[in-house]
Amino acid sequence: MASTIGFRIARLPHLWRSILDRRLAPLGLTQTRWVTLYHLWRMGEGHPQCDLARAIGVEAPSLVRTLGQLEEQGLVERRACDNDRRSKRIYLTPAAMPLLEKIDSVAQQARKEMFAGLSEENLEQLNEWLAVIEANGLAIQARDQDGPAS
Repeated sequence: MASTIGFRIARLPHLWRSILDRRLAPLGLTQTRWVTLYHLWRMGEGHPQCDLARAIGVEAPSLVRTLGQLEEQGLVERRACDNDRRSKRIYLTPAAMPLLEKIDSVAQQARKEMFAGLSEENLEQLNEWLAVIEANGLAIQARDQDGPAS
C-alpha cells in the first residue's frame, strides 16, 4: 500500500492541471500562462520575478518568456524595482481581473468535483498528513544538501 501512495501523490498535480487545461482552453490560455497569472494573483502584486519563478517552480528565463507573452496580451506589466533597476516587479493589469475570476471559478468547480465524497474533516486530516509528508521531505532535502547520504 505505502509503495503506491507516492505514485498517486505524484500523479495528482498532473491530473489537476490536465483537468484545468481542458476547461480553460476556451479562454485561449496555455497552461504556462494561466499558472503564471494565477500564482501572481494569489501571491499579490509587486513581487520580483525571481519570487514568482520560485513559487511556480520554473527557471527565471522560462518565466521571462511567459511574462513577455502575458505583457503582449495586456494582462501583466513589469516595472523596475526602485532599489535595483535590474530586477523587475510584476503587476496585473485591469484586463487580467475578469480572466482571473473565470480561472478561479473553474478551479473552484474542479476542486469541488475532485474532493467529492470527502467531508470537511477528511480534507483537514488530509491537509495535516500532507503537511507532515512535506515537512519530512524538506528535512530530507536539507540534510541531503548538507552532505553525502549515510
